[in-house]
Amino acid sequence: MKSIKKYIDTGVKEGGRLLAGGDVDPENGFFVQPTVIADVDPQATIAQEEIFGPVLAIIKAKDYDDALRIANDTQYGLTGAVFTENEEKLERAREEFFVGNLYLNRKCTGALVGVHPFGGFNMSGTDSKAGGKDYLGLFLQAKSIARRVQKASKTVEEAKGF
Repeated sequence: MKSIKKYIDTGVKEGGRLLAGGDVDPENGFFVQPTVIADVDPQATIAQEEIFGPVLAIIKAKDYDDALRIANDTQYGLTGAVFTENEEKLERAREEFFVGNLYLNRKCTGALVGVHPFGGFNMSGTDSKAGGKDYLGLFLQAKSIARRVQKASKTVEEAKGF
């Protein structure tokens, strides 16, 4: 609650306009109201960090190219969503939207456990998808072992014990 409230306060201090929510009532539980902040600069903290709380930052884009640029201009990349009937824009999202989980014409929360793998890019998630074939490797520790065999008077075969 404290962390999310700090993000909300920072969003407003950095020029965002609070449209809804933003309050907490610790006497009735540690809940944060769903919050909407408009006019957020793409470089603002709430646009550049993962909040994991009910906070929506509204960032205006000039056009679709600008929207993709803004979406990709962060070190995080867990999920993203695009809503459009334009097939060309959907295809561009597939190719250019750099997120681990891309949702087209559907909500971008609520991955279906056991149905599709889930994980992000860069600083988001694990880079490998939970539930996917590469996920098992995250439970292992890789080790590289190198040994130099001295050549002295023995051949390599003799040094190996052959």
